[in-house]
Amino acid sequence: MRNNFIKYIFIIFVIAIMGFALYKLNKSENEGVVKNPTIEIEEEKIKEITLGVSEYDTINPILSNNKYIQEISKIIYEPLMELDSEYKIQKCLIQDWAKISETTYILKIAENIKWSNGENLTVEDVMFTIDILKNIPSIYSYNVQYIIKVDKIDDKTVQLTTSHEIPFFEYNLVFPILSKKYYEGQDFNITQKNEMTIGTGKYKIIENTQEEIVLIKNENYTRQELSLEKIIIKKYSNIGEMYNAFKLGKIDLISTTNINIENYIGTLGYNKKETAGREFDYIAINTQNTVLAHKEVRQALSYVINKDNIIQTLYNNKYYNNDYPLEYGHWLDDKENESISEYNLEKAKQILQDSGWQYQYNQWRKTENYKTTTLSFRIMVQSSNSLRMAVAEMIKSNLEQIGIKANIVKLTDKQYQSYLQNKNYDIIITGITLSPSPNLETFFGSGNLANYNNEELNKIVDEVKNITKQELLKEK
Repeated sequence: MRNNFIKYIFIIFVIAIMGFALYKLNKSENEGVVKNPTIEIEEEKIKEITLGVSEYDTINPILSNNKYIQEISKIIYEPLMELDSEYKIQKCLIQDWAKISETTYILKIAENIKWSNGENLTVEDVMFTIDILKNIPSIYSYNVQYIIKVDKIDDKTVQLTTSHEIPFFEYNLVFPILSKKYYEGQDFNITQKNEMTIGTGKYKIIENTQEEIVLIKNENYTRQELSLEKIIIKKYSNIGEMYNAFKLGKIDLISTTNINIENYIGTLGYNKKETAGREFDYIAINTQNTVLAHKEVRQALSYVINKDNIIQTLYNNKYYNNDYPLEYGHWLDDKENESISEYNLEKAKQILQDSGWQYQYNQWRKTENYKTTTLSFRIMVQSSNSLRMAVAEMIKSNLEQIGIKANIVKLTDKQYQSYLQNKNYDIIITGITLSPSPNLETFFGSGNLANYNNEELNKIVDEVKNITKQELLKEK
């Protein structure tokens, strides 16, 4: 019952429009957009592959701001914890970990892990990496921002203390670990060592020039048999050059987030691997609004808005409709009980009628205690976001089709942030990049954008913070 209750509440106050398809280099060696001539050869005979990357900055994953470098770097550097194909957290550079209090974690470094230069991985390397991330701007700085203390317990054990309880904190431990000894005496931000830096991953750098980076198998990596002997990463000044090189057969694989990639490389001569992304646009409905506080009104709205038509018309069918905030492929995304709230005007009308609303004078009205209320809402949208503006127009049209009045309020970027912060809206079209963590406090916890509060739901959200048994976690 509780599991259904959570999904039901989510359906009626947050209507997810889409999660876009992110094309990325997977952790496997052969996934992505690949030219047919390469993959037609039997897989076991492929010994070398050429990748492409545009707008290269540095191969150091902590300093790089290039998302494609971040993906490629995962075969060179490794984190303490990693995500598998179902977004379950798995141990990587640690052999064990434990949460010993709300804010304290113990991590034991795995045995026999070596850097590509033959040195052993140490606790000091972990401490060094965390210290670096707390003191320089990095895409991984967020992962360590709440770590307030790092203590060495012994040569293989480190203790982390956070400023407060972080739900599913272990999902933050996915940042790459770098060698303290390798960087000793160097200015981390500018040293040339960054271009030949060592890792504990499957491959190591043997050459890094202006034109390309050459990787070969790391002989000190013994946890998996590797088929590829060499990986060449070609550097291009812009993405157009890289697309052209791919079309000409100069590179075998590219990674891109461009959902219109076919416009640049055509549709023939390659295989494509599509991976679901983590970016969602959604509608937050303010449950503190006197009318929207009624679940039947929110439920009717979910049936009135034609989400599939919005995706087809505005998103060129390159996005997906989802009721649940954990993305596609996540082990906690309950496919068996999935129930996308469909477009159904008759069902919306019936829900309103059953709860006492009457359609009069081209508008839905309800009289209680001698006071008449009509269904009329403001839709807040960021004027600088042309796509969401178009979405707002389609939603307005959907609502007015059955007599629900809608007024679009076009906000400047500054106004938009203010309305979000103060929750001064009836309905707002917004978006989020979701973490792979199972933490759903963004949608259900304190300060959620729907202003939603439910005692039973609060209890469940609090319970799941410390659940480690997978079946129980999925149930909750």
